[in-house]
Parts: sequence; structure tokens; C-alpha cells
Amino acid sequence: MPLSEQEQRLLEEMERNLYKNDADFVATVGGSGRGRPNYRAIVIGVLLAVAGAGALIGGVASQLLIVGVLGFALMFVGVLVAITPSKRGAATTSPMAGPSGRAGRPAPTPRGGFMDRLNERWDRRQEGRD
Repeated sequence: MPLSEQEQRLLEEMERNLYKNDADFVATVGGSGRGRPNYRAIVIGVLLAVAGAGALIGGVASQLLIVGVLGFALMFVGVLVAITPSKRGAATTSPMAGPSGRAGRPAPTPRGGFMDRLNERWDRRQEGRD
């Protein structure tokens, strides 16, 4: 069921406000800021997983429990290496950059817990509307 014109405008306005007010959240959660995948880690992880599967099958065939357990552990580590996002891609994007790429206000220093920061942000937004 398509959205009405009013609903589309409201959705677009909400999206603009999200990009304007929560640039740090958009950069963290949004798909566009992720960068390209680390192919080296994927290849190494797949090779480790294949080697682990071979060791697991070899351990079962030779009835050596330790070889099978080590093969399973190697498979597990390989999958983790392959699917874990790299820290290098996150370090290249500036935490102060907004969706347009220009620097905004600096990120707030963590003064309290998550809920405290959330409440402070909510209070700042409400004060700005009055």
C-alpha cells in the first residue's frame, strides 16, 4: 500500500531531522559509512574455516577427539575473523563529520551513563523548540 503525499513528506522531514540532529548515530548505524569490506580478513577467515573443517573431518575419521575439537575451534575462529568488521574503516571516518562530510559540533564527552546522555540530549532538543 503506497504512502500518501502527507505521509511521504512527514517521512522525508523525519529523515532530514535524523541526519541533522543525530549525525553520530547515522554514522554508527547507517550503511553508507561502513566503507569497503576487508577482503584480506575474509580470505584468511575462509581459509581457516576450511582448514578447520578438514581437521574436524580428519579427527572424526581417525577417532582422535583432540584433533576434532581443535578443528572445530579453528573453524569457529575462521568464521569470526571473516565476519568481524575491521577497525581500520571506522578510524578513517571523522566522528565530527555529518552526513554532508563537513565538521559539526564536537562529540560530547561521556559524563554519565547511556540514559543520562540520552536525557541530556532530549532536554537540549526540547529547549531549542521553545
